[in-house]
Amino acid sequence: MTSTVPTAVHEAGEPAADRPPVTMFGPDFPYAYDDYLAHPAGLGSVPATEHGTEVAVIGGGLSGVVAAYELMKMGLRPVVYEADRIGGRLRTVGFDGCNEDLTAEMGAMRFPPSSTAFWHYADLVGLETEPFPNPLAPDTPSTVVDLKGESHYARTLEDLPEVFRQVMEAWNASLEGGARFSEMQQAIRERDAQRVRRIWAELVEKLDHQTFYGFLCESPAFKSFRHREIFGQVGFGTGGWDTDFPNSILEILRVVYTGADDDHRGIVGGSQQLPLRLWEREPGKLVHWPQGTSLSSLHGGAPRPAVTRLHRTAGNRVTVTDASGDIRTYRAAVFTAQSWMLLSKIECDESLFPADHWTAIERTHYMQSSKLFVPVDRPFWKDPDPETGRDTMSMTLTDRMTRGTYLLDNGPDRPAVICLSYTWCDDSSKWLPLSAKERMDVMLASLREIYPKVDIRRHVIGNPVTVSWEAEPYFMGAFKANLPGHYRYQRRLFTHFVQDRLPEDRRGLFLAGDDISWTAGWAEGAVQTALNAVWGVMHHLGGSTDPSNPGPGDVYDTIAPVELPED
Repeated sequence: MTSTVPTAVHEAGEPAADRPPVTMFGPDFPYAYDDYLAHPAGLGSVPATEHGTEVAVIGGGLSGVVAAYELMKMGLRPVVYEADRIGGRLRTVGFDGCNEDLTAEMGAMRFPPSSTAFWHYADLVGLETEPFPNPLAPDTPSTVVDLKGESHYARTLEDLPEVFRQVMEAWNASLEGGARFSEMQQAIRERDAQRVRRIWAELVEKLDHQTFYGFLCESPAFKSFRHREIFGQVGFGTGGWDTDFPNSILEILRVVYTGADDDHRGIVGGSQQLPLRLWEREPGKLVHWPQGTSLSSLHGGAPRPAVTRLHRTAGNRVTVTDASGDIRTYRAAVFTAQSWMLLSKIECDESLFPADHWTAIERTHYMQSSKLFVPVDRPFWKDPDPETGRDTMSMTLTDRMTRGTYLLDNGPDRPAVICLSYTWCDDSSKWLPLSAKERMDVMLASLREIYPKVDIRRHVIGNPVTVSWEAEPYFMGAFKANLPGHYRYQRRLFTHFVQDRLPEDRRGLFLAGDDISWTAGWAEGAVQTALNAVWGVMHHLGGSTDPSNPGPGDVYDTIAPVELPED
């Protein structure tokens, strides 16, 4: 997931309780995916002559499983290929020798209520949630901000020194003055697609070249370097922003406009349950297939292995070779894995995509990300310090190597989990050469400087688990994050699902997943692009939506992403 944003200013004079909720509605493509999913007419249909037609789905992460699930419901036969495990970056792992209910989220771990399409599926499979303990969140017992060797203990923002309030106000002022924040949020809340597009068109043209840090520097409210430094190190919401400073400010605005970093919830038992449960789920309403059919049953329990080659064959088919040597040919395919796989792990024909799409794939910029978790005997951090009465340990933000430390409670006197460190980009790369034990040793030494009286190690009951997503062979990074000037590239990838204007020999292969999304790093984007691809496959095979529930491709011409000139 991405780093932090504050809960920014509300529309003037409008009580929070009376405002419609923010959703990930735009700004690039203001389409109501949650309404599309909830409509009784369903997502569409294909001609009966196409029932049972095989469609390749490459990648078994959330996007691939959602796409396969919806294609199956339409009466098509998805054939899912997965190189590693079902779930992708919804990866939940256990600790050797510990209870099975003690888990660590190696990828996505916190989800905002604005991810309404994501929650459609989470609710569908009956996932239980709980508040996620972000810094200064209402359900977080306490937070420690440690900068330049000085620690500040807080339960709310008001407990921190005045300079932190000044930084928050500077950020809010920057959003208002430089990005029309309140006006855009109101348009999103009201789902006013045309107003969203008008505001965004102006901002895209004005800001596509601008970095996040450059945006701050141009704001009169952030003229103080000290304020920019504190904001980069701490932020307000889920951690420091400085690892995002080189990225396009447009990426950041998409997050703040849609409330993507507000009011997070975690999944009890782990987020990987969502794709795993969808994989096993037997839909109550589906076409062609008998009741009791699931993705698992269509695959004999397991997906096909890794794809090693993709090429076009006669009749504009897509031919897939997998790691077992099996070769199958499809009239339609959906590619949901990280796009750099097309440049490295998979042998591909250039004819798979138009040349400018290959350029966009090659220019995709990934954020690195590392985490390390340890299991502990109990939530000892809630013990009151006998001298101060404060919590023994707190959710911690710091400029030290650990950057962000999260305390994950499973109940009084029950084993618990600490995420000793969660870092991005350069901070993540610093951990790359170290083993899990070496990482833990450095992290514990760093935290000892903040909590000199706390012996964390004596509470550890198992070996640490760690991940560096940039070192994962089927990912090579945590999530996409556009650099300045990348808007045009992202537009090509996101809009690829509408293929009527492509040459006929470049149709039939559809892109989906985090790389393709405008809201990278958030599971909502994986779901939305999966639904785009489902519409694309349906349309490609001669199907259509019900007139009462137009799909994303049906309304494309009225809400298409802003197009910037190429010359």
